[in-house]
Amino acid sequence: MKTEFSLAQLADPDIAVADKILRACVHCGFCTATCPTYVLLGDELDSPRGRIYLIKQMLEKDQAPTADVVKHIDRCLSCLSCMTTCPSGVHYMHLVDQARVRIEKTYRRPLADRLLRAVLAAVLPSPKAFRLATRLARLGRPVTALLPKPSASSGPTPSLLRRVRAMLDLAPAELPPPSPSGGAVFPAQGERRGRVALLQGCAQQALAPRINQAAINMLTRHGVEVVLVRDEQCCGALTHHMGRDEDALARARANVRAWTAERDRGGLDAILVTTSGCGTVIKDYGHMLREDPQYAAAAASVSALAKDITEYLGAIELRSAAPKAEIVVAYHSACSLQHGQKITALPKELLSKMGFVVKDVPESHLCCGSAGTYNILQPDIAVRLRDRKVANIATVKPDVIAAGNIGCMMQIASGTSVPVVHTIELLDWATGGPRPGLN
Repeated sequence: MKTEFSLAQLADPDIAVADKILRACVHCGFCTATCPTYVLLGDELDSPRGRIYLIKQMLEKDQAPTADVVKHIDRCLSCLSCMTTCPSGVHYMHLVDQARVRIEKTYRRPLADRLLRAVLAAVLPSPKAFRLATRLARLGRPVTALLPKPSASSGPTPSLLRRVRAMLDLAPAELPPPSPSGGAVFPAQGERRGRVALLQGCAQQALAPRINQAAINMLTRHGVEVVLVRDEQCCGALTHHMGRDEDALARARANVRAWTAERDRGGLDAILVTTSGCGTVIKDYGHMLREDPQYAAAAASVSALAKDITEYLGAIELRSAAPKAEIVVAYHSACSLQHGQKITALPKELLSKMGFVVKDVPESHLCCGSAGTYNILQPDIAVRLRDRKVANIATVKPDVIAAGNIGCMMQIASGTSVPVVHTIELLDWATGGPRPGLN
């Protein structure tokens, strides 16, 4: 793709990156076949190729985006399926992230939209605030039936009431007790073979602390010491994908400081992540902070240490307590894992090794519609994607659905009665841990 940035514009490191990405695009259109929004809506501007044109125009003209441009960028899930499909290696993730930052800085959204986004940015990264918001959501649950339902014919931007209903629909009836706090150390059982930091998470910490507990149980059982690092923050993924770059970068810097200090103090073999959406962003810290002279090198080292929990487990010898061959598992490959981190076969291989019968889900490349805050901000599209995913899962007749991302788990569970658990919960069970919540 030909670009026409001025020399002055190219002096901006972000524009230089965008220029390189744009020039790699050859207009082939392969991305349209695997883009969830294009598959559903059939609008070229709701495909990666169409959005690339919009972003190119916005950046080259250095003007505030129009409402129509914002609509199509907002509809992007950042599932990154297009990056898996693209034969030219177009790094769409960095391009759309830059577009969102530009929109956040130069476009004035309607008041209701601004308020909702501010609430999400304040509540979701904080487990304490998230717990309080969940209690408040319970008070609002009785009015849910009075609020508008999902509609395939909704306007360019879903109404505030529709988004409020989406939040109430997703809010759990109750939350489990809090998980151990930062600073806790879980010693290895027997001879210590490794030492890792485990990302505590934000929404997952409140919604499903059992996931990290399963990871801790399994790791310590296999001789790995686990530390929950003090002063760790939300990874920044939620605000990063909302275009709130300053907030996301501040969180990234705080985590780089905390993890680097822990590595220097006690040594770390890896920083393990059980939420793949977080893992994708942490692995990108090196890029996000590349122009920061104080943090660039440390951020790159942190990104190199970051691993999905299945990556780490795949490199150690696991012991099986009892075969689970009678359990049929539909493995949902989270977009952030399969497209963002290129981890596809390993989780299935680990489950199969433990004796589970693992089934691939048809159209596994298509997003379930969760995508961070997407199922709240774009509920109409999200529900259609969820229903499509659930229908595909049903064709393999599973006893349980496994996934590596809490957002996907919540989204899919809202549309099916089949139990949805984290991959690590099944692996923990197979190696001597408790049976997860299966019917």
